Amino acid sequence: MDNVPQVSNAFKTFMKEAPEQHRAWVEAVHKLDAASALDALTEEIAYISVLAAVRLESGLAFHVKHAKSLGATREEIISAVLLPLPAVGNVVIQALPVALQAYDSE
Repeated sequence: MDNVPQVSNAFKTFMKEAPEQHRAWVEAVHKLDAASALDALTEEIAYISVLAAVRLESGLAFHVKHAKSLGATREEIISAVLLPLPAVGNVVIQALPVALQAYDSE
């Protein structure tokens, strides 16, 4: 499990304190992944954009590290974070240091 990117404290608590709901969540995520027409890297890049847009920085490190493991470049991570800039405004720039720290940490 050393290769697994770190998840947020909130998600660790969710896993520990609500194991049945966590299993249901993971099952739904796997089913949605299987139903997606996107390849894994494109899906992660898109997800990083969504996380930045909705200001969920707590999930960024996990998804950035996963995207990097799938071959994402640092420049692609920057572009993913900034992609929603025209739609949601400069709130996305708050995600940039979080994403880059996660990318550069390994």
